[in-house]
Order: sequence, then structure tokens, then C-alpha cells
Amino acid sequence: MPQTRLQNAVVPHTYVQLLYEHLAEHQIDAQQLLGEPAPQGMGRFPVLRWRDYLQRASAALDDPLLGLHLGQRITPRHLGILGYVLLACGSVAGALQRLERYHQLIYDVNPMQRVDCGDYIDLCWSAENGRPGALVDETAIAALLQFCRDITNQPGAAPLKVEFINPAPEDVQPYQQWFACPVSFGHSQTRVSISLDLLSTPLRTADPALIEVLEGQARKLLNSLEAPQGQELANIVRQRLVSQLRQGPPSAERIADTLHVSVRHLHRKLAAEGCNFRQLLQQTRQQLAEDYLADPRLQLGEVAALLGFSEQSAFSRAFKNWTQLTPAQYRHKQLDR
Repeated sequence: MPQTRLQNAVVPHTYVQLLYEHLAEHQIDAQQLLGEPAPQGMGRFPVLRWRDYLQRASAALDDPLLGLHLGQRITPRHLGILGYVLLACGSVAGALQRLERYHQLIYDVNPMQRVDCGDYIDLCWSAENGRPGALVDETAIAALLQFCRDITNQPGAAPLKVEFINPAPEDVQPYQQWFACPVSFGHSQTRVSISLDLLSTPLRTADPALIEVLEGQARKLLNSLEAPQGQELANIVRQRLVSQLRQGPPSAERIADTLHVSVRHLHRKLAAEGCNFRQLLQQTRQQLAEDYLADPRLQLGEVAALLGFSEQSAFSRAFKNWTQLTPAQYRHKQLDR
């Protein structure tokens, strides 16, 4: 059963594209080595083929540490739209909480589990869906730390310890040097321990290229939100919702805080304009969802994250209530036009 599940596991196309770039920088023809051109766009790539590519590249480069070297090159853009969503979370803790919900978008191999341990947390990956191998695991864990270093502008940020499920290599020193913490192997699961100090670290400004993608979508929505006469506050609330949805499920309390009014005052003023907060949230989400679904570059999980849903399944249920179609059905219908 685990091997069957592993056959269905995937990583983003952007990881594979990064490998092609890495090989090119080392004067190796990746297309000749791997037998096909680099995948395009923001699709998904089977993890077993990814493992094969990494093994072939490692041999061609004579680099047993390819996983570490490749993971160090990860930037938010390699995480696609989710990279921007994570950058909007405010702190490492917020980003990791959202990553736990949407990890399938960037590493759909084994599920990530977060364990609170008092003054630190553990991020754990078992082998319930199979073991893709050291190169795959090391690329993913190195990418996770590199992402944390990138989004905090702290190149020296380090976990408390790293434990790998795979057997130990001949030399563990390069791992300890790069992770800047104790690193060990041969455990029952892969584990990264992160201190509360690192979790509380604020994030830097988001990647401008990713921002532009989403801001373009947001501007398009805002231009379509012409408030009916007498609904000026309602339109302001819609605008605040557009920006706050990416940070997680919005609430009337958060919107009221941005307007410097009480929640009761907000509800009373909206009622005077003939609407309510829940209605505005649903309308804004639906309009954004329809716009995002018209863009085939966005995966359904990414759309759910952008709309502030805690799970893709919750987004799917809500969208079907709005339109009587699942998100996939709606997208298929739009793209067939």
C-alpha cells in the first residue's frame, strides 16, 4: 500500500525546473541527461520520477549532497502562489501553520504533523505513504529551512535539531554546517525542531513578482465592485476583505480593527446600508473564486488558501453552495468556452 501511495505523490514543477537550472549552471545538458525538456508552468510532477531525476543528476554531478545544494536555492517563487500566501502571514509561526494545511501544494508525499513541545515545536514526517529516498527528503527539508531564512532575511536562522528517517551518509558534517544545528539519521520519522524565538520572527516584504500576480487579480475584483448608492461602508469592507483573505479566515473583529470602530458599530452601520458582514464575505469570496478559477495556473488548493479557507474541502463545499458546481466543474466549464 505505501508504494501505491508513493506512486501518486507529487512535487511542484518548479522544483524540477530548479534542477534543470542547477544542471545548466554546471554545464550539463539537463534535457539530454534526463531525456525530456523541463516541465512548464505550475503543474505537479510525480515524485518517483523526481527521485529518478535527482539520482541521475547526483551521479552526473558527482554530488551526493545534491539535496542540500538544491534546497538552498529555493525562493518563495518556487512555491508558486502559496509562497505569497505564506509571506502574508506576519511571522514564521503563522507561515508554518498555513503550510501545515496546504503542504500538499509543495510536497505531497507524506503528511506534515506539527507537535507543540512547550518552548519549541516539532515538524514531523512519517513514512506512511512510503519512503521516497534521501535525495527527495533532503531537498524538501533543506528547502524548508532555506524558505524560513529567505522570508525572515536571516541567513543564519537555524532549527534546534534535524532528524532524518534515512540511513546516515558517510559524512554528516556538511549537514551540520548548513543546518547549523545537530543533525542525525536513522530515526523512525523525519523531524525538524524549531524554537519559539524563530517562530516569532517577523517576515520580510513579499516577493514583488508574486505580489503582482495577486494584486492584478485583486484590482480586477475591486474595479468590478461598484457599490450601490448608499453602500459606501460595504464597499470599504469588501476592499479590506480582499487583502485580508490571504492572511487566513477573516472576521468582523479584524475588519472593525482596521476601521478603528467597534464590531457592534460595524454591524449597525452595515445593517443601515441593507447588508451584513457575512453576506459581504460570501460575495467577495465568490467573486474572487470565480476569477481565480478562470486562471489555469492556480491549483484548487492555492485558490482555497487565497480565499482564507482552512481546508480545500471547506472551499469546495462553499463554492458548490454558491454555484451548484464544484470548483473543478466550474473551471472546466469556463475553460471550455
